Amino acid sequence: MERKTRVRFAPSPTGPLHMGGVRTALYNYLYAKQHGGDFILRIEDTDSHRFVPGAEAYIIEALRWCGIVPDEGVDADGKMVETASAQHPHAPYRQSQRRAIYRQYAEQLVENGYAYYAFDSAAALEERRAEAERAGQTFLYGLTTRDTLRNSLTLSAEETERLLRETDSWTIRFKMPAHTVVKMDDLIRGHIEVNTDTLDDKVLWKRADELPTYHLANIVDDHLMEITEVIRGEEWLPSLPLHYMLYKAFGWEDTMPRFAHLSLLLKPVGNGKLSKRDGDKMGFPVFPLQWVNAEGETSHGYREDGYFPEAFVNMLAMLGWNPGTEQELFSMEELIQAFSLNKVQKAGAKFNPDKAKWYNREYLRAKRDEELTDLFIPVLQEQGITVTGCPKCPVSADFAAKEFSWNYVRNVVALVKERATFVRDFWTSAACLFTAPAEFVQKDVDKFWKPEIKEQVRQAAAHLLDTGVSFEKETVGSSLEEYIRAQEWPMGKVMNALRLALTGAASGLGIADILSFIGPEEFRARLSAAEM
Repeated sequence: MERKTRVRFAPSPTGPLHMGGVRTALYNYLYAKQHGGDFILRIEDTDSHRFVPGAEAYIIEALRWCGIVPDEGVDADGKMVETASAQHPHAPYRQSQRRAIYRQYAEQLVENGYAYYAFDSAAALEERRAEAERAGQTFLYGLTTRDTLRNSLTLSAEETERLLRETDSWTIRFKMPAHTVVKMDDLIRGHIEVNTDTLDDKVLWKRADELPTYHLANIVDDHLMEITEVIRGEEWLPSLPLHYMLYKAFGWEDTMPRFAHLSLLLKPVGNGKLSKRDGDKMGFPVFPLQWVNAEGETSHGYREDGYFPEAFVNMLAMLGWNPGTEQELFSMEELIQAFSLNKVQKAGAKFNPDKAKWYNREYLRAKRDEELTDLFIPVLQEQGITVTGCPKCPVSADFAAKEFSWNYVRNVVALVKERATFVRDFWTSAACLFTAPAEFVQKDVDKFWKPEIKEQVRQAAAHLLDTGVSFEKETVGSSLEEYIRAQEWPMGKVMNALRLALTGAASGLGIADILSFIGPEEFRARLSAAEM
């Protein structure tokens, strides 16, 4: 009987979720949905020393912002699931709440000869490492050293029992078999073989805090939660032989999940893994949401920087996966239909911040003006602009009161959306359509604000205002240009100087566009303020 597809994303709450982690979650989600399966969110919080308050809530919020909602697990159905039930048989989903489960499995491995108790102190192990380093070697606790160390393989049964009772600093280590070739298959990287003689005996469980290490906990949880595929980052590839051996030791080979190890996200320039430092240096976020650490340092987030979640998700999906077509823009449903692990690349994917902006620009242009208008209103409010009315109300603008109708704002959005990457860019491009300039670009003043050009601007403005020319875009634009040509004045200089007087800069929106929005009275007021 074929098992239902069940995949999991299992982050550790040790800080903000990196965009590489979001991509891992996304690929798991797409795989599950494509195969009619379940996506589980499990929190692996067994490393209490690295736990960061707020990190778990950040992970949940980040995934929800991206539209990656778990079918099961922490925050499933919008609530915390902490105990097992008929509805949630695999709960709880935080490893710290499952701590009672793991010791029995670790002890089972000891009883069956696959693991042993180790009593070596941290100081003793550090001394062995130092000795190996002085000899130009690397110390591994395993095949060649375990018989010279303080563990249940070298101590008597009586001494072992006494230490288990009287001390609390011991661990359980996996006993890696000698001279064995572990044969593994990866859904992305193909067939892999590793000789166990190169591997060490990893710690599986620690008496000091009565918690498992990642290796034991994730194997046990994946088995109990009936995970069918483990899709995770390539940093876990070196652990794959141990995980294979653990499944064999437990007798779970028939239900062992298939593995897929994703390549790294690489920095835009140079070599190496994409890091927060790269983002800080080049001015782009590496986290989905803004993060403030315990020291008060703020890290940028894609959400707060103005990216649409669907653009962020689309961009991430294409980092390391290729649909095999020329299509670049995918909705979540389209990604679900098209995604395949067979088309995930083995090599690292170099992140391009300009491409991320391109995705957001494309999604912005595809949105309806009405939606963008509603998104733009908070930006206007931050600038002291009041928006009134509704889509069916008349277009109106009161520059003195800084009050504009919803329809006026929609018309502005329609005008400038093609030149914007983010919603906030509407203000950058069109502030002059809401308020007179508070200052003027000095280099533009020096270049265009010459006495003879000022006089020509004054006369051109008088022509428009005194002859009653309609300020409809086509009419006012053609009338102004015809007048300037008739006077044989330099078109570019006069237009740039006029724009400078109206907006504070010589470059920007077209004069006809500006005049059609601000109208004759505001036109007259701005010329007066510019000392025309």
